[in-house]
Amino acid sequence: MTRYVITGASRGIGLAMARLLSEDGVEVIAAVRRPTPDLEAVGCEIAAGVDVTSDDGAAVLVEALNGRHVDVLINNAGLLIPDTLDSLDFAAALRQYEINALGPLRISRALLPLMGEGGKIGIVTSRVGSLGDNRSGGNYGYRMSKAAANMAARNLAIELKEKGIAVAALHPGYVRTAMTGGRGNIDAEPAAKGLLLRIEELGLETTGTFWHAEGYELPW
Repeated sequence: MTRYVITGASRGIGLAMARLLSEDGVEVIAAVRRPTPDLEAVGCEIAAGVDVTSDDGAAVLVEALNGRHVDVLINNAGLLIPDTLDSLDFAAALRQYEINALGPLRISRALLPLMGEGGKIGIVTSRVGSLGDNRSGGNYGYRMSKAAANMAARNLAIELKEKGIAVAALHPGYVRTAMTGGRGNIDAEPAAKGLLLRIEELGLETTGTFWHAEGYELPW
């Protein structure tokens, strides 16, 4: 059976992915800081105490896996703190960088010994981190952290290709979740379905690419 690990699965898109996979009989380990009643209702395995910003938090996840093979890792944990140039808080920007950019890199490296040929890593990033697609500006901390996450995905794809592990950056769309304050143009479940389809289609021939959940490739 394919085994998925999903970070940030306590709510929003991560919760929706965990629910959809579990309903299909797929084994899911939901890696979260704190479980929520909604996640507990899914019935999947929960690894609590996983803080993607610390090596100790990553070690909690490794210990929970207890040597089990990981087929798919979805780095979904994220943080959005809206800002403008005038309101920019550098501590908040750094916090977003720690979670959105270094978090996926930290968890991917920690779980790499449990992965092998045929493995897949998805980093849920955002098209707002695309240098070629930025037409509106703003949200400095979030945009810059997601641009760094995109670079992490590209780097990992290059380095892990020889190990037979494919990596992609994934944009879910503008999703109505708590993180966006309920604003957006798509709900979490259809966005999650799109992301899971993109991961299913991912292979070494498409490693190092950046995909919209709706199925088209995005510019870096």
